[in-house]
Amino acid sequence: MEPEPATVAAPSGEPEPPRETRTVVTATRLPRPLRDVPATTVVIPRAEMERSPTLTQDALVRTLPSAATFRRTPSLVADPTAQGLNLRGLAPSGVARGLVLLDGLPVNDPYGGWVFWRALPRLGLDRIEVVPTGGSALYGSAALGGVVQLISQPIGPVIDADLSVGNLGTGFVAARIADRWKRVGVSLEAEGLTSNGYRIVPEGQRGTIDGDTPSKHVTAQARVEVKATDDLFLSARGGYFRETQNGGTRYTVASVDLAWFAGSARLRTEDTGTFELGLYGRTQHFAQDRARVTPDRNFEARSALQDVPANDQGGSLVWTGPELTLGGRHVLAAGVDARRSAGSAEELLFPSTVTATTLYARTTRGTQLSGGVFVQDLYTVSSALELAGTLRWDAWRNLDGSLLESRANGTATATDFEPRTAGQLSPRLAARLRPVDWLTVRASVYRAFRAPTLNELYRPFQVGTVLTAANPDLGAERLWGTEAGVEAVGPRGLTGRVTGFWNVLDAPVTNVTLATPLPDGTTRQRQNLGQARVRGVELGTDWRPARQWTLLAAYTFVDPVVTEAPGQPDLVGRQLPQDPRHRGSLSVTFDEPSLLTATAQLRVVGPQYEDDLNTRGMGGAAIVDLFVSRHLFWKVAAFAAVENLFDRTYLAGRAGVDTLAPPFQARVGLRLRDGLNERFSEAERGVPVH
Repeated sequence: MEPEPATVAAPSGEPEPPRETRTVVTATRLPRPLRDVPATTVVIPRAEMERSPTLTQDALVRTLPSAATFRRTPSLVADPTAQGLNLRGLAPSGVARGLVLLDGLPVNDPYGGWVFWRALPRLGLDRIEVVPTGGSALYGSAALGGVVQLISQPIGPVIDADLSVGNLGTGFVAARIADRWKRVGVSLEAEGLTSNGYRIVPEGQRGTIDGDTPSKHVTAQARVEVKATDDLFLSARGGYFRETQNGGTRYTVASVDLAWFAGSARLRTEDTGTFELGLYGRTQHFAQDRARVTPDRNFEARSALQDVPANDQGGSLVWTGPELTLGGRHVLAAGVDARRSAGSAEELLFPSTVTATTLYARTTRGTQLSGGVFVQDLYTVSSALELAGTLRWDAWRNLDGSLLESRANGTATATDFEPRTAGQLSPRLAARLRPVDWLTVRASVYRAFRAPTLNELYRPFQVGTVLTAANPDLGAERLWGTEAGVEAVGPRGLTGRVTGFWNVLDAPVTNVTLATPLPDGTTRQRQNLGQARVRGVELGTDWRPARQWTLLAAYTFVDPVVTEAPGQPDLVGRQLPQDPRHRGSLSVTFDEPSLLTATAQLRVVGPQYEDDLNTRGMGGAAIVDLFVSRHLFWKVAAFAAVENLFDRTYLAGRAGVDTLAPPFQARVGLRLRDGLNERFSEAERGVPVH
């Protein structure tokens, strides 16, 4: 899917388009005005991204209270395998329980379901759409908790660039150039970041081995669009990403290399509707060192070296029919998609003591095939009432799973795991009612699922001093859920929203503390743990009292509780770890281009637990961020951004050793925005008008 003719960001100094006129595509896989979509959808438009104090994409998404990443550390310092996503507190873990898309291309890692947020540059984005409700009926596995989609800007003559430096040794540079020649458009984008990080272990626990957490990345991508005929639109894109990250000690390092491609073709016919074909593929390599640390943290030794090469290939074909009239207006859509993922974890171990039977090498591998077919009907009964019904069937098969263990005496043990096949039917029914023009009511009920990843099935891992074992017998997580909410529009651009939700998650994959450690010292294992209930409410308001002023406020309350835990009775009634019950945000923006643009942002996170037993608590925090920019000359502006203005110290994790969330971070820089022709027509862009 390529960008639809939705929202070209308004040039500086012009009012942003009204919220209700923005077009979104994620909730229904079809372009719809935001106020008409029957599912809760939150949009971060281009103008808000430009004014955000955040540096990375995950930090930007986390300004929405309903969205969070695993633990509280941003991708600036987080291990790549801990960069997940959870929406509405749905059993957070390093694995994302939400699907992340870039113009329809799945971004979640094919081996572990992680999200390499720093591989997603911001400069070329038009908006981010967040649908925090079970999305498996449209997108299959990985959309258990919802979908976050990054939508690229349309290709047109433009040269944009950012350059900034800051404390903690932070340096950032990004550039994008794009142009169009009649029927052909080309866009090139690159980004680089380096940071020294910070001392992530609290001073009271810090030893001589603990230092800063340096990291750096480079990413580049190219996109080509061709309007072959008036009805046929072709596109191709590809990219490369390289990241290195240090966890604060000599032997806690990780790296990622990723290359990807995608291609699509969209054919619009007058009588039979629109057909869209998409193909994609990716190859990557993740490497990680693990450390064995003494209790006083004054000595460490390498405990393991792990390499994880992986690749995936996939494609989809979606048909959108012409509008039909039968007791109202119907728009039918149907599609089929398939994906193959394969990978291995090649592990070299460095035990503290060696005997003849000591394990020194371990290799696991596997392949997962998945596919699904869906059908959807958007039924507009009248201008006041719209219904959306979706039904999807998915099937997946895990095969070629194996484990090879090598011991010091030269013997090796090979274990082959039996292939396993499973399926899931995912229905969804949603409604949007507008009894009067200023009031919109939405409600939906849905079923969703997530198949276990190759990483959960086969790869053990370590965080701090805690070792967690894999589990080849894992089954899929399954979710029943419902949501209902109202949205009211008042005077002076005031919009308020209230949404309640109730989800029941069966067999969530959880890191369970074992009653007795395994022989290698492993104290946790991934298991399908009974059932959890996740319920809550979201509140939000947008207000633009004057042209220069914008106020955004949001609050999410989540009550995530384990309700069934066979074999683990102590977990019943416990709060799911790694997600607070309370999160909120408030931002105030003043935008007067002839003077300055400024945003003040308050983020509040409540207390939460590190572990499933709720014994390792972490307190809440209130963090203030600032952004200020001023035009200098021509199309160049200077800006300053501060995150954690008051240098609030609070915990990010407690996995064996406590770790800290980011301290005060400040940077200053220059920004070039040279949109030579931002308001070219949809026809010139080669994108069909809906």
